Amino acid sequence: MRQMKKWLTSLLLVVMMIIGTYFLLQTREYTSVNMAASYKKDISDTNHYAAFSDGIVRYSRDGVVYLDKKNKEKWIHPCQIQNPIIDVNEEAFAIADRGGNTILIFTKEGVKGEVETTLPIEKISVSNQGVVSAILKNETTPLMLCYDAMGNILVEHQVNANATGYPIAIDIAPNGEMLAISYLSTKNGELKSKIIYYSFGEAGQDKTDHQVYIEEYDNEIVPSVFFMDMSTSVSVGERSFTIYEGIEEPKKVTEVSINQEIRSEFHTDKYIGFVLMNEEKSGYEIQLYNKAGVLIMKRAIEGEYSNVKMVEDEIIMFDGTKGCIVSHTGILRFKGDWGMEVLEVIPTMGIHRYILVGTDELRVINLTN
Repeated sequence: MRQMKKWLTSLLLVVMMIIGTYFLLQTREYTSVNMAASYKKDISDTNHYAAFSDGIVRYSRDGVVYLDKKNKEKWIHPCQIQNPIIDVNEEAFAIADRGGNTILIFTKEGVKGEVETTLPIEKISVSNQGVVSAILKNETTPLMLCYDAMGNILVEHQVNANATGYPIAIDIAPNGEMLAISYLSTKNGELKSKIIYYSFGEAGQDKTDHQVYIEEYDNEIVPSVFFMDMSTSVSVGERSFTIYEGIEEPKKVTEVSINQEIRSEFHTDKYIGFVLMNEEKSGYEIQLYNKAGVLIMKRAIEGEYSNVKMVEDEIIMFDGTKGCIVSHTGILRFKGDWGMEVLEVIPTMGIHRYILVGTDELRVINLTN
């Protein structure tokens, strides 16, 4: 019995030490990085990168490459795309030629389908199934189309920009059955925004143009609309955001006003975040909300970062060689110099371990002081 008590006491001490060390690492602020590995490759400086699944997408005018996290090519898809744009979902991504007529749909196994449009492409959004929605340019009557991964047209809708407005933001639900579009118009010198939801399932079958919900905003631009999951979607204005719930017919459940100008937004399937202009002093402020629209964190940040995203519980900001990482609880985990010009930052296995993507190098780093 005495031996058992000693063993349990020793085990408890070890567990407490591990937990204490973990919390120390989580709350510690780091100001520099230590390179753990570097993987270089001679490639063009016109490449763009995006994290996808368990790897990295590299895309340019000459094609699309899927890399593992050691910069090794898993597959290559040559193509000619003059002005590539990308949209990434959990299980599929799409690359289109903005101003051109080609959309390519991929999974981590390679190309899944190709779409050729009859009009120039302006915006795209892809679902997990590879269903792609696209806005095609056509003067005052842009065309909204949805394609399956094989290029077959599922839905076609001619937009009357004079009546509805011009589409400025688009997103498709993960299951590919609902589309949200933000329209902008001017009437009598006043701005007017309109959010329209289109359902391609049973709920939209008997509705005009598949429209199942419309929300209008006077004197406001709504530059962003996105789905957080199958049933939760969000529209973002200049100083407010609105949360909608519903798989077949969305309903407005929460509207949140923000007293500062929204500079940029970011989100995950759990959080909605904003970088706000700090009107009382220099710099910016980060605010983070949960899916119910409740403010859970805010903190001031110094410096300006052109790239802001959130991965799991970390807000990652970077611009050139400078970076900043803030936790969802507001802890400043890193602020400093990456040691290289960074195009993308991707968390990887290990505590405070990241992949930095440069023009011709993938570098694995650990945060340090």
